[in-house]
Order: sequence, then structure tokens, then C-alpha cells
Amino acid sequence: MIRVAVIGAAGYTGGEVIRLLLLHPQVLLVCAQSESQKGKYIYEVHPDCFGLTTLQFSEELDVAVDVVFLCKGHGESLRYLKEHAIPDQTKVIDLSQDFRLAQTSFLGKKQFIYGLPECNRDVIRYAAYIANPGCFATAIQLSLLPVTAAGKLEADIHVSATTGSTGAGQALSSSSHFSWRSNNHSAYKVLSHQHVAEIMETIVALQGAFQNELHFIPQRGAFTRGIYSVLHFNTSLPLSELKQMYETYYTGHPFTHVVPFEADVKQVVNTNNCFLSVTKVQDRAVIIAVIDNLLKGAAGQAIQNMNLMFGIDERAGLLLKPSAF
Repeated sequence: MIRVAVIGAAGYTGGEVIRLLLLHPQVLLVCAQSESQKGKYIYEVHPDCFGLTTLQFSEELDVAVDVVFLCKGHGESLRYLKEHAIPDQTKVIDLSQDFRLAQTSFLGKKQFIYGLPECNRDVIRYAAYIANPGCFATAIQLSLLPVTAAGKLEADIHVSATTGSTGAGQALSSSSHFSWRSNNHSAYKVLSHQHVAEIMETIVALQGAFQNELHFIPQRGAFTRGIYSVLHFNTSLPLSELKQMYETYYTGHPFTHVVPFEADVKQVVNTNNCFLSVTKVQDRAVIIAVIDNLLKGAAGQAIQNMNLMFGIDERAGLLLKPSAF
């Protein structure tokens, strides 16, 4: 059994990691750390875990573990690792943005590998430290990997993507309040979202000659979980070749699927799947991607990375049922 600790276990992402770990056939959750909830039972903060565990939140990581999931806020993971000595033999999976970029991927001599399995699976298998991708970044990159890996991305990329309220985290804010979010829709960080940088690093790593731009408009939707992304770019590739390129690329990747219908959020909510609809309108490729922002966009992908790191079935603990309706 893989002995696991979750640091920052009281929030949305920490709770999702806990739920997955408690049902994982090859994992033993031995520590759930939270300064704010120390001493409480996990089910007092995450009531749906009642009957699954009697573990209490601890203030510190005080037991030996094989892997640590860092589910703290942006900037907090870096501070935690600077203030707490993690044994060299313990693997670390960070779900913040602190180590995702090449220039921030080192902590001393430790290098964090970008944890997008559909792009870096072979490297992840041998990594000790993983920087889990952002949720928007996951949906957008999965929309681009096949054409980018083939060196066929030759135009500006335009994306409009909407996330549910859980994408804002559990901390109170005006834009996540029910009376503001319900029956509402808005854009934010227009053309300036922080996930653009990690997306562009992947594009350039796969297609070094790419010199065009990514124009990204993130939006907030009146639902709790999920990301709906519509991406388009000019291409001379015929639709048949484009679809074949995507289907071939994702053969052997168990969670990303090119679907023969128009993808929507409810098809993937509560799963680690990404569904891609691939089509063309005149001279533009149009890629619709849907994921669960808390699973494939965060906790599920982190568990997928753990599975790869420990050499077990990539799907272990992640064969989940979608809500569907």
C-alpha cells in the first residue's frame, strides 16, 4: 500500500484528493493536514466522507509517507516546502501554480516535472516531484496537443472557456456567492489569465517554431463544477485528417477521448475524463473540450500522476461514474 499525506486537506481540492484516496485500492491515507481544522474528524469538514474514515486532521505531517499531495493555495506550497523538511525518498505532487513554469520548477536541486500525462507520461513515471497543471490549462492543452505535436499549429489560437464556481476555491469571495453567481455569467482576467504561460511553454516545447499568440477569455458560469472550452484556429488540414490526428494521438490515453458527438459538461462531471469534439467551420478548426475542473483539472489528474509515479495502473482509483443528468 502507498502511504499518503494530504497537506491543506480542508479545501475543495484537498477534499477531492481525500475522496479519491479513500477509495483507491492501493492507497492508505495516513495524514490529512490542516492548520484551521486540526483535531476535527475529516467527516466534520467533508461530511460525505462519513463512514469511510475516522481519521482526524493534524496540524503537522508527523508520520512517514511515500507521497505528499500539496493542496495549499498559490504561493503557499513554496512556503510550506521551504519551512518543512520533506524526506528525500518522499514524492511530492503539488496542485498549486508554484512550480509549473520552467523558471520556477526548481526548489534547490529538486526539479518539478509538469504533470500532464497526455504529454509527459514517460517522464512522469520516473519523477519524484510533480507540478500538477491548472484546470483551464488542462482543457486547453488537451485541445492542442495532437496538432502541436505534429508541428501543424500555424496560426493564432482563440479560446473562450467557462468554469464552475469551485474553480474559485473555497475561500469566500463576491464572485462565488450564490446570489451573485446564480443566473449570472461573466468574463474575468480577459487575455491575461495566469494559465496562458504554462500552456505556451508546452506548445513551444512541442513545436519550437511556433510564434503566434494564444488569446484566452476565461469566464465564470452559474454551475458548481466543470469546464467548457471552445478553441479555434485557422488550418489548411482537412477535417478527416484533423480527426485522425486527434484520435491517433490519444490512443492509449485512458481518460482523453475524441467523441463522435458534441461534448457537454455533464458527460464528464465527477470523472477524470476529457471529452473532445473536433470539427471545422470553413477554414477554422473548432475543438470543444469538457472536463471536471476538480478532477481532470486538479485532484483526479494528481492521482493519475501518482499512479504513474508508482508504476501501477494509470486508471487505479479513477474509474468514476459521471453524473450524466
